[in-house]
Amino acid sequence: MSVADTLQLLQHGSLEVEGLLPWSSNYTFLVQICQDDEDVEAVYKPQRGERPLWDFPQGTLYLRERAAFLTSQALDWHIVPATVIRDGPHGPGSVQQFVQHDPERHYFTIEGQAQYATQLQQIVLLDIIINNADRKGGHILLQEQENQPNRLWAIDHGVCFHAEYKLRSVIWEFAGTPIPPSQMDALKTFQEKLTADADQIRTQLNNILNQREIIALSQRLQHLIDQGIFPHPGPGRHYPWPPV
Repeated sequence: MSVADTLQLLQHGSLEVEGLLPWSSNYTFLVQICQDDEDVEAVYKPQRGERPLWDFPQGTLYLRERAAFLTSQALDWHIVPATVIRDGPHGPGSVQQFVQHDPERHYFTIEGQAQYATQLQQIVLLDIIINNADRKGGHILLQEQENQPNRLWAIDHGVCFHAEYKLRSVIWEFAGTPIPPSQMDALKTFQEKLTADADQIRTQLNNILNQREIIALSQRLQHLIDQGIFPHPGPGRHYPWPPV
């Protein structure tokens, strides 16, 4: 199923809650979404189930999940599973395609493996752009595919896009190394899209984030392009807790 078809199904299909997912800091539900002969499992994070945070505006975490997906798509990296905003049984929230995976396999089980280097670099750059305050090892999912190479997905982006520096991540293996040319090209293309509002990405983000957050995003992107390297950890606490 194409991304466009998946988004249409997530947005308009009939949604049925299958159960509450364990180990989440906010209320997170596994749901089944059906329309005609198509169905998909998804993760539903309602606004009303969000735990208040002192440094993020209350009731905005689900919107940031969507913003991370839009950024990933605009970079043409397709790191974040298809994500929409819609009403559900517990009110409005984010609904994201569920990725089948082995929870025992995550970043710390693939760290340093060359076959995943490019995908991990893309995730690192995405995290820097969106200022991810909580990149745990368990937020990197390994999807095994028949007759195709395994691929990585990045999930849980509710605490991203803050205007102040908040980057906390377990992935620092590329620090100080040059950003590969193909990824630098993607960063520059994304910058052009933001400036010209190509694909309406700026308009879509403006509907989700406030102006300080949009300006800070643009500044982080410009800094990455100017420096041309993967940054070293910043000041203060730069690892999330727990790390997995």
